[in-house]
Amino acid sequence: MDLRTSGVQFAISDFGFEMQDSSNFEILFLTHKGDRRMNRTVPVVTFIGFVAVAGVLAQAPVPTAEQLRQTVSRLRGNRIETPSNWDKLSARQKKYVESILSGPRGDITGPLGVMMVSPELGDLAQKAIAYARFAGREGFSSVPPKLNELAILVVARHWSAEYVWNAHHTAAVRNGITPEVVEAIRTGKRPAAMPNDVEAVYNFATEFITKREVSDSTLQAAKTVLGGDRGVVDLVGTMGLYQISSMMVALDQTPLPQGTKPYLH
Repeated sequence: MDLRTSGVQFAISDFGFEMQDSSNFEILFLTHKGDRRMNRTVPVVTFIGFVAVAGVLAQAPVPTAEQLRQTVSRLRGNRIETPSNWDKLSARQKKYVESILSGPRGDITGPLGVMMVSPELGDLAQKAIAYARFAGREGFSSVPPKLNELAILVVARHWSAEYVWNAHHTAAVRNGITPEVVEAIRTGKRPAAMPNDVEAVYNFATEFITKREVSDSTLQAAKTVLGGDRGVVDLVGTMGLYQISSMMVALDQTPLPQGTKPYLH
């Protein structure tokens, strides 16, 4: 949903969907960099699939015409044909691009580019994926960023999703996962030594994705390090959403950025 006031665009950054009555909700608005907020709030709960979120009101800049054109011109489809000319986009595709650039992301790449051909699906998915990706920020997933990135790597390894791995393996280290743990996951081995929180989430993610179920003891250990039921549900949300991302780039066989070496094959 977009609100335009005196030439300034406001966009529900990562969660919104169309609402007929805007008198009783709280909206999360982010700047293009996702960090400037206004200090006024009004009550809201917004659901997108399994995600319920609340936020605070902030001003978001309108992407310039040049930003929109340049972003689209960089899109490169492979097996799924992706438009690369702003003027050839449908109205719904243009709205999809504007929605993404009005949020915390600065570009459209990988699975989001693949979903350009189905912008209604893409817009719902990108908002939910942003909820997972920007874990730890106010109004986003409750999973600590370190453990969130760990779960994403487990999913990427399971799918041999080079694009997803490339986008997240350095983020995992930056957020506190040791290079040794990352390397073990990359090579399909169980890490030799892990802190309790990392081990609990690693066990949960690998058990769930390989066996399609989790034992009571594995679940309880994950609840303990994630703060209870919500943390576990948010973690499963991250895993499911990044399986969507992995499947999209696998479908398209999306190439890595030029000059980037593959890690998983």
